[in-house]
Amino acid sequence: MTDTTAAAAPLRLPAFIDSRRPNRFQLGTVLLCGLVMFLDGFGTQSINYMAPAITEDWGLTKSTMGPIFSAALVGLMIGYLLVAPLSDKFGHKRLVILGVLTFSLATLTSVWVQSPEQLLAMRFITGIGLGAATPSTIALTAEYSPKRVRASLVLAIYCGFSLGFVAANYAADWLIPAYGWRAVFVAGAVAPLALVPVLLWRLPESISHLLRRGETSAAYALCRRIDPALPQVNAPRVEAESADPGKRVKLRQLVSGGQLLGTVLLWLVFSINLAMFYGLQSWMPTILSERGYSAATLATAASMTTVGGIVIAFVIGPAMDRIGSFGALSTLYLVGCGFLTLMSIVLGAPVWVVLVAIFLIGCSVSGGQKSVIALAAVYYPEEVRSTGVGWALGIGRVGGIVGPLLVGALLAAGWSHQQLFLTLAIPSALCGLIVLYLGRRAKAAAGFRSR
Repeated sequence: MTDTTAAAAPLRLPAFIDSRRPNRFQLGTVLLCGLVMFLDGFGTQSINYMAPAITEDWGLTKSTMGPIFSAALVGLMIGYLLVAPLSDKFGHKRLVILGVLTFSLATLTSVWVQSPEQLLAMRFITGIGLGAATPSTIALTAEYSPKRVRASLVLAIYCGFSLGFVAANYAADWLIPAYGWRAVFVAGAVAPLALVPVLLWRLPESISHLLRRGETSAAYALCRRIDPALPQVNAPRVEAESADPGKRVKLRQLVSGGQLLGTVLLWLVFSINLAMFYGLQSWMPTILSERGYSAATLATAASMTTVGGIVIAFVIGPAMDRIGSFGALSTLYLVGCGFLTLMSIVLGAPVWVVLVAIFLIGCSVSGGQKSVIALAAVYYPEEVRSTGVGWALGIGRVGGIVGPLLVGALLAAGWSHQQLFLTLAIPSALCGLIVLYLGRRAKAAAGFRSR
C-alpha cells in the first residue's frame, strides 16, 4: 500500500547515499559521466594527431600550429575557472549538457574552416566547452557515489578521458588517409551530439542543488531511484549538510578561513603534477631519440605513460577508498621518486627495460594526475565541489604550460638525461609530502569537529 503521509524523519545526505550500495541508476549515472569524459579526451587530443595533415594541406609552419594547439588549452582554463562555477546557479546537469553542446558544435563548425585563424577560434570555443563539462561531471559522479567507492568511481570516469586520447589516435590513423583530416572533426562532433538527447533523458541533476533551490519533491524522487523501497509521500523531507535553500556558493569559500591553506596547497600539487606530466610527454620522445631508440619505440613509449595511468587507477582508487585518499596518494607520489630514479639508471638499456620504466613513471605521474582529481572531489564538500575541482584543474593548467618550458630549458642548459630524471624525483616527493600534510590537517579538523 502506498504511503501518502509525510515521512516521520527526514532523509539526510550524504549519509543516505553512503549507507547504500550503488544500484543500476547510480552506476548508469557514472557511465554517462564516463562517456562525457571519453568524448572530452577525444576532443582535447584529436588536434595533435591531425596537425601533420593540416600542416601539409595548408602549407603551414610548425610555429603557426603552436597557437592553434594553445587555443584549446586557454579555452579549457576559461571553462574551468569561469564557466564551471556557474553550476551553482544552473545545476550540474545543465552545465554538462551546455559544455557538451558547446564543444560538439564548435568541433562540427571546424569541419568547414578555411584558415588557421578560423581554426584557432573554433579550438578556443571547443576548449571552453570541454572545460565547462568536466568539473560538473566529476561532481555528479562524486555525489551519486557512496563514500566507500567514491574515489574509485571518480578515477574510473577520468580513465575515460585517457581512453579518449587513445581513441583519437586510432580514429585519426583510420580516417585521415581515407577521408582527410576534416573527417576526424566530424567524428568528434557527431558522437557528443548523439549523446546529448541521452543526457537530457537519463542524466540526473544534483540532489543537493535541487534542495538549495527548494525543489524537495524532485530531490526525493531521485532518492527513490537510489532506494526504490522508500515510500511515496506527499510532503517529503530531505536534508543535506550543505544545501541551505537559497544559499549561493561563492568562490571565496574556497579560500576563506581555514580553507585557504588547503586550497593553495592542493593547487600547488595540481600544478606540479601537470608540469611533470606535460614536461615528460613533450620531451620523452626527444630524449629517447637522442639515446638511439627507434621511431617505433618512441610511439610505444608515448602510449605507455597513458597506459600506466589507467592501470594504476584500478589499484589506487580502491586504496584511496579503503586506507584513505591522502595516505594512498602520498604513497604513490613518494614511490614515484623511485620510478624516476630508475629511469635515470636504465637509459640506454634494452627497449623492454626502458618501456617498463616509462610505464612505472606513468603510474605515478599520469596516475597521480587522475588521483589528485579524485582527492579534490573528496576534499571539497558538495556545495563547492564543482567550483573547487574546476579551479584546481584551471590553476593546474599553468603547470601544464610551464612544465615543457622548464624541461626544455634544463636540456638546453646542458643537463644530462640522468640529471633531469633525478631532478624530477624532487617535485614528486614534494607532492607526496604536501598530500601527507593535507591528510593530517583534514584528520585534525575532523577530530576537532567531533568534540
